[in-house]
Amino acid sequence: MPEYLVFRLYGPMASWGGIAVGEYRPGERSPAKSAILGLIGAALGIRRDDASAQARLRDGYRMATIAHTPGSLLRDYHTTQVAPEIARKRNWKFATRREELSIPRETLNTILSTREYLCDAFYTVCLWGATTEPPYPLAEIAERLRNPVFTLYLGRKSCPIALPVQSQIVTGASLRDALKTASFQDQALLKWLPGRSAEGVLFWEGNEEIGFSAGPVYATPRRDIPTDRSKWLFEERVEHETRIEIPEEVR
Repeated sequence: MPEYLVFRLYGPMASWGGIAVGEYRPGERSPAKSAILGLIGAALGIRRDDASAQARLRDGYRMATIAHTPGSLLRDYHTTQVAPEIARKRNWKFATRREELSIPRETLNTILSTREYLCDAFYTVCLWGATTEPPYPLAEIAERLRNPVFTLYLGRKSCPIALPVQSQIVTGASLRDALKTASFQDQALLKWLPGRSAEGVLFWEGNEEIGFSAGPVYATPRRDIPTDRSKWLFEERVEHETRIEIPEEVR
């Protein structure tokens, strides 16, 4: 039977960035695929400038997410000091943020942005191979998520993970069957979360049989497939969405 990697994501704040133009940086309701691939890449120790490894991650896996709680929206008005425009034109390289801000104060610029966060949002993420031989075995990814090379966070570095991800490998004829064999230790701890219930929203990609008796299913494009991390370029994919009764084992 097919193998699936299942893990949890919870933190006081999360930010799943959408299409951002100008000062407004909106957030999405569920983790972007680029965010999950970035999380896995950090766990494995893959750097952003390793284009070939990033491409293997991008093409090697499918993803589904259960949003257990929607979270509450928080908007933050953000001001950030940055190097002047001439630094970008001359392609100056700064090794650290401290080095960037070490240039004369009067030459620094300030950029403004409004950023969206979700407070107390809680997810179960499921990953499986897009091919019979994905680039990294699911068991290896599960182990690295428990012992990551780089720090893991929920979309932004200011959004740390608050609980162990409890990554594990499960099997099943469908996504629902696989989830019914999972085991998590945080149900009682998180039962107080606002909006927590026996139902949730399932997001998934691909045409595999998911096994859920779903209501209306919505298919929408989502631009979260990373094609060039150095230039922050993304392509669209089709994401399906429906409301489900969450299996008791992962509720």
